[in-house]
Amino acid sequence: MMEVLMRTMFQSLGKNHSMNKLAKKYGLRMGAARFVAGDSTESAIQTSKELNNSGKVVTLDHLGEFVFTEEEARLSTAMCIQTLEAIAESGVQSNLSLKMTSLGLDISKELCMENMRRILHTARMNNIFVRIDMEDYLHCQISLDMYKELRKEFDNVGIVIQAYLYRTEQDMNDLHQYQANLRLVKGAYKESPEVSFPEKKDVDENYKKIIKMHLLNGHYTAVASHDEEMIQYTKRLVRENGISNDQFEFQMLYGICVELQDRLVKEGYKVRVYVPYGIDWFGYFMRRLAERPANVWFVLKNFAK
Repeated sequence: MMEVLMRTMFQSLGKNHSMNKLAKKYGLRMGAARFVAGDSTESAIQTSKELNNSGKVVTLDHLGEFVFTEEEARLSTAMCIQTLEAIAESGVQSNLSLKMTSLGLDISKELCMENMRRILHTARMNNIFVRIDMEDYLHCQISLDMYKELRKEFDNVGIVIQAYLYRTEQDMNDLHQYQANLRLVKGAYKESPEVSFPEKKDVDENYKKIIKMHLLNGHYTAVASHDEEMIQYTKRLVRENGISNDQFEFQMLYGICVELQDRLVKEGYKVRVYVPYGIDWFGYFMRRLAERPANVWFVLKNFAK
């Protein structure tokens, strides 16, 4: 019960605009630096180089979501383009991840699509892959619709599918024709039991189902999980079905389960680390605390020091 209460509290804090403003003012304190690679592009590139040197690849995410003005959306777009240019100039092995709410999705679809096309055009010129992060349920359908539209123009774009939603299996079937490069996750937002599985065991079973569906359909699959049961399941699945290691990768968050990341690299698997950075880190940080109670104790110990 305490874990549920803490998760609800941190998810609510993550959506609080006043707390977000306060966090921007005081910077990466209280342990957030463990999960966020600084507030500048330079710090993100340096972290990426270090991860590359340890045998891992990266996806960079300039943090930001739920912008409410066109100016903010265009600024976020400019930061994504700056990140792409920094990746190309530095030569780091990195993709780009982004949230479409940070590009103006809540202002207008047209504005967001314009910004997405600018980003994808720059990425294509530099041979960089871009991943659209999935957000809360209210943004699910429009995100998928826009991905399908963009996929007709660009082959360097993928999206995220969340296992905890009832609709996920049908979404996977719909995306089959697009040969979608998908990041498969369990899901980190608090959703109603009307749209999502309330029980962890059901989410886990659905997660295994969609991993198997996507891999057996022959599409590139990013298994994004720190759950060793899911990782072992994926290993068995690819081994039993003769699936090449070139068809999938494991993805994990920066600062979490580093020993597991290192072990997978030594075993010959591709490991991509999701590296967020920027001043708008508070919502992301709160979701990390909500997901894993161990993260909370780390922060409390850090704060006490």
